[in-house]
Amino acid sequence: MRLIDPSHPFFQPAWRRYLLVAAPFAWAFVELQFDNTIWAYLFAGIGGYLAWNLIFAWPKSDE
Repeated sequence: MRLIDPSHPFFQPAWRRYLLVAAPFAWAFVELQFDNTIWAYLFAGIGGYLAWNLIFAWPKSDE
């Protein structure tokens, strides 16, 4: 079972994928500034999962 479906049309624009990856990492940084390390690790993990599915494992086009 996948938690996110990269084939959904919502994820086709690259800017949207990068924004969805950057948001949890930015929030992890905010949590780290307030010494909430558990929440920072949680959001960094979410960002890593999204980065893997929406950027690194994204099918490369032959353009």
